[in-house]
Amino acid sequence: MRILFIGDIFGRPGREITARYLRENRDRYDLVIANGENATSGRGLNRRHYRELRDAGIDLITLGNHTWDQADTAELLEESPRLLRAANYPAGTPGLEVALLETAAGKRLAVVQLLGRVFMNPVDDPFAAADRIISELPADVPLFVDVHAEATSEKRVLGWHLRGRAAAVINTHTHVQTADELIRRGTAYLTDAGMTGVQDSAIGMAYEEVHWRFTTGRPRRFRPAEGEPVLHGVALHIEGRHSTEIERIEWKG
Repeated sequence: MRILFIGDIFGRPGREITARYLRENRDRYDLVIANGENATSGRGLNRRHYRELRDAGIDLITLGNHTWDQADTAELLEESPRLLRAANYPAGTPGLEVALLETAAGKRLAVVQLLGRVFMNPVDDPFAAADRIISELPADVPLFVDVHAEATSEKRVLGWHLRGRAAAVINTHTHVQTADELIRRGTAYLTDAGMTGVQDSAIGMAYEEVHWRFTTGRPRRFRPAEGEPVLHGVALHIEGRHSTEIERIEWKG
């Protein structure tokens, strides 16, 4: 089973290069998953942009700490089995905590997102949430985990915690692709898949307003950067319940 995971899609440039890449390459993959929590102007994902990304060929969209930034996301989470919020939100939070995908050939993949707690808003324990979900999954279904976290140490320890039990632990949120991909005990790992959007930016936002805030200490509304985007992500090959290949992707169109 060949899986593509697209790193944080940021704003209009990120959506456009994602659509271009998938027009040329969608048939190379059995399933496509993407993090879309920055797809609407860098702040969440609205209904229109969710539909745009699904129409481009994405099977499942994960969210993150900006899940609730758009007014219609909670309703969309209740309606769609192809939009996934973090599993370690409190009980009763709208939306799925586990998505189960199936390829055209009938192979299944479970997908979970976990939010980190270091330098992030308070949420439930991601380690305990992962253990609970794994205990409830069918034994023959591989698990893909998107860890949306700030601290590299927390990401790496979650990867170690899930080693041998998940097919992949691919991390998001910090928007800069790392070069530490590995496979241990059948679990593919990468500390950050990178951002799909304008790379010459303050991790997706235009420099000017971010510079203003850093140099004056005063607030100013950020705006998404304009320019040439790059698609970042990871391609995986999964056999049975484990990964056999991991490849970082950087595509400039």
